[in-house]
Amino acid sequence: MGNASSTLTQYDIEEVQEHSNNLFSQQEIVSLYKRFCQLDRNSKGFISADEFLSVPEFAMNPLSQRLLKMADGLNFKEFVAFLSAFSTKASMPQKIHLIFKVYDSDSNGKVTFNGILEVLRDLTGSFMSDEQREEVLSKVLREAGYSRDSTLLLDDFIKIFGKLDLKMEVEVPVD
Repeated sequence: MGNASSTLTQYDIEEVQEHSNNLFSQQEIVSLYKRFCQLDRNSKGFISADEFLSVPEFAMNPLSQRLLKMADGLNFKEFVAFLSAFSTKASMPQKIHLIFKVYDSDSNGKVTFNGILEVLRDLTGSFMSDEQREEVLSKVLREAGYSRDSTLLLDDFIKIFGKLDLKMEVEVPVD
């Protein structure tokens, strides 16, 4: 599985489906496998950062460099699990967990005010000044009972962002 010349067995499909919390149908998994094989140009069984960048939507994403750290070297099963946060069936905590990983750039399980500010800078570019970003972030944290000095864990992140109506959905075309 994961090699462009191989095919998915029913067992493979069910295994991937289970690994991705059943957020994709079997048809969607087959479609994702076809896309994975297209991206895996050298049939290595995993997708490199360069191969991910060949997807225009991914390359244009202001967070692409952060996402690349998470996505580089994924095999097919990991690729589907990574994409599962974007499923229409994904729960809010599942979506927030992916967002948390984006903010947790050193993978220590903690996010700081400055770490969040860095991501906001990537997202907003010159549309907001540093002062505006700091003001907005301070207000959001304060309203949730945190301060600039707080170190946030995943549960804190879910508490803060769980009330928001986050739209993180990608439609998987089914052939």
